[in-house]
Amino acid sequence: MSFGAVVLTQGRRPEQLRQAVESLLAQRDVDLDVVVVGNPWEPTGLPDGVRGVALPDNLGIPGGRNAGVPHVRGDLLFFLDDDTSLARPDALARVARAFVSDPRLGLLQLRVDPLGGGDPPREWVPRLRVGDRMRSGEVTAVWEGAVAARRTAFEAAGGWPADFRFVHEGIDLAWRVMDAGYRVGYAGDVPALHPPVKDAPRDYSIYFGARNKVWLARRHLPLPLGVAYVASWVLRTLPRLRTRKSRADALRGYRDGVRTDCGPRRPLHARTLWRMLRLGRPPIL
Repeated sequence: MSFGAVVLTQGRRPEQLRQAVESLLAQRDVDLDVVVVGNPWEPTGLPDGVRGVALPDNLGIPGGRNAGVPHVRGDLLFFLDDDTSLARPDALARVARAFVSDPRLGLLQLRVDPLGGGDPPREWVPRLRVGDRMRSGEVTAVWEGAVAARRTAFEAAGGWPADFRFVHEGIDLAWRVMDAGYRVGYAGDVPALHPPVKDAPRDYSIYFGARNKVWLARRHLPLPLGVAYVASWVLRTLPRLRTRKSRADALRGYRDGVRTDCGPRRPLHARTLWRMLRLGRPPIL
C-alpha cells in the first residue's frame, strides 16, 4: 500500500522539522509521497522529492493537516507533526501490514516515546488505564502527532475537524471513523519520538480544551450523555487548575462551547456508543 505523508509546521522548529522529514525519507519498503504544510509559512530548504504547501493563513492544526491531503497520493495517509519523528526505518512498513491484515482498520496511532528518555505523559496512550505502553489494541481516540489513516475511512469521516483548531481533534476524528464502521487502533509496537513535555498547560490549550469538549458533546452525543461527558471533564480538570487566570480561561471555554457554532451535528449511532462501552471507554469518561 502507498502512503501520502503530511508534515505540519509553522516553520519555528527547523531542526525538529528536518528530523521529522528525514525520518520519513528513511522509511524502507514503502511507496511514500511527502508534503510539508506551512501553516502559515513558505516551506523552504526541503529535501529532493519533498514538496511544500504554503498556507496564506493559519488554519489551526486540524485544518492545516486537512490542507495537505489533496497534495499527496496514497491509499494510506500519515500525519506527522514537525516535533515528532519515526524511531525506526520499518515503521511505515509495519503500519501498512496492519492495514492490510485488517480491512476494517481505519485509523492507527503510533506509540510515542520521549526523545532522549524520561517518563511519557499518560495522554500519549489513548486508554483510560495505560497499562503496558507497548501493548497494541483497539481504542476510541488518538493522540494526533503520529497517526495513519486509511484514505477511504478518513474521507468517510470528513477529515480532521478544522473548527477545533487545537486540542481534542483526535477524539472527534476517531469517533467519526468508528461511526463510519471502521476500527481505531493503537500500535504499541511502532514507536515515534517526541520531546518530553514538562510545562504546565498553556492558557490557550486550557481554553480550547474546555470549548472543544463541549463541542464534542454537542456534535455527537445525545443530551443526557453529552451533559455527563462534559460534567465528568469539568469535575476531573477544573480542580487541577491552580491559578485564577487558568480557571477563568476554562470557564470561558465552557461558555463559548455552549454559545458558539460547533459545526454540523452528526450524532453517533447506537452501535458506535455500544462499541465504546465494550472497549471500556463510554463517552462519559
